[in-house]
This record gives sequence, C-alpha cells and structure tokens, in this order.
Amino acid sequence: MNDKHKRINPWLKIGLELGPVIAFFVVFSRLRDQTVTIGGAEYGGFVVATAVLVVLVAISTGILWRMTGRLAPMQMVTLVLVVVFGGLSVWLNDGRFIKMKPTLLYLLFAGILAFGLMRGRSYLALVLDEAMPLRHEGWMILTRRLALFFAALAVANEIVWRTMSDAAWVNFKTFGLTAALFAFFIAQGGLLKKYGPEEDDRA
Repeated sequence: MNDKHKRINPWLKIGLELGPVIAFFVVFSRLRDQTVTIGGAEYGGFVVATAVLVVLVAISTGILWRMTGRLAPMQMVTLVLVVVFGGLSVWLNDGRFIKMKPTLLYLLFAGILAFGLMRGRSYLALVLDEAMPLRHEGWMILTRRLALFFAALAVANEIVWRTMSDAAWVNFKTFGLTAALFAFFIAQGGLLKKYGPEEDDRA
C-alpha cells in the first residue's frame, strides 16, 4: 500500500463526512425562528446554520486530507460547491444558494457518469472497483442506474426547495437524500451478486 494514501477507521470517515450535515441540522433546529445580529446585519437561523456548515465542511475535509493523504473527487467537488454556494448564501444573506448546491452536485455527477457511458466506459468503476468488484457489464448497468438516480435527486431537490419551507428542505437534505443513497445501493444487491467476479477471477 502507498504510504501516502493511508486508510482510516470507516466510522471515523463517516463521522467526518456526515458530522457537518448533522451540525447544520442541529444549529438550524435551534435557531430556525431566531435572528442573529452580526456586524450590524441580521441573519436568520438558516443562514447562520449555513455558515457553520461551510466552516465544518472545510475543517472535516482538511482532516480527511491530513489523515489519508488524498481526497476523493466527490469530496473535492463537495467542498468547492459548499464553500462557493454556502459562502454566497452567507455573504448575500440569501439561503437559496446553498439550497441549489445539491442540484448542481447531482447534475454534475450524473453528467460525468453519462459522458463516460457514451464513451463505453464506467467512471464509477474507477472510483469503486477496489471496494466493490464487478464485471464490465455490471459496472455499465450500475453506472447507468446511478446516473439516472442522481438526475432524479437533482429534480427532487429543486421541487423541495422551491415549493416547501426551509425546515422541510433541511429535513430532506439531512435525512431524505442520505436515506435515498443508502436505499439505492442496498437495492443493487441482485446486480452485485449477478455481475460479481467469476470464480476464475477470484482464484
């Protein structure tokens, strides 16, 4: 194993990745009906929670980089989008920007996966092959499904933030999207079994 790319406890990794989102939920829940005055400007609880999210995502991503020596493409893209759109929400005191972030993130991933499929390749395999070995046919099917799933999540996020309250969107972002991702991969059990490595490949 390359010493520069160290492995860390999976639960610690999950904690660092989900911790900022949970903190965002907690801060918003406590301040949702309050206004905080900073530097003479008034900020609602949603924007304050967004500021906390931006700071904690930057810190947790930095910790992951220090501990592992690398960042996955998804982690880097998430950091950039959170800092840019979260920063705009705080700077302009407008929560709409951070609400757009999941839409752009999922559309970007869907577009990247779709571009790979058009070239006859699965970019998903480049990221997950070691953790979830599949034959080429399996990777292509899974990548197609995930691209469509990401596109559906982007549409769902747009519908929720444009038609529902801040509280509804926070619940959707914190619990709904996370649960949907877990449910998606659990539902792929049959595909993983069908297109797993052949016996000859395991020998």
